[in-house]
Amino acid sequence: MGNSTSSLEKSATTPLNQIQEIISDNCVLIFSKTSCSYCTMAKKIFYDLNINYKVMELDVLEYGSQFQDALYKMTGERTVPRIFVNETFIGLPTDTHRLHKEGKLLPLVHQCYLKKSKRKKVQ
Repeated sequence: MGNSTSSLEKSATTPLNQIQEIISDNCVLIFSKTSCSYCTMAKKIFYDLNINYKVMELDVLEYGSQFQDALYKMTGERTVPRIFVNETFIGLPTDTHRLHKEGKLLPLVHQCYLKKSKRKKVQ
């Protein structure tokens, strides 16, 4: 019977709400597809900077297409990668690389970690 409750709870949460929750839980989040070269480029930027990031591979998730529809509503595009830093959509790998070159990417990431560490202290 517990299974029916959990499936009811899952269906009550929309993909948009789920995405917003995942975004708020992660300082760097990349919505990706396993076969996407731009997605690989995006992951490499954060990997090379030694920044922890979470990846949601939409082509292997059960609800990946619904997530992609919700991302379209949030960002105006269906393409991947969709990169979020500190709860803000920052664009594509080229945008991410530009932010890093301008010295703006790391401060955004650090702001998020500071915000999360303050939240933990308050709790």
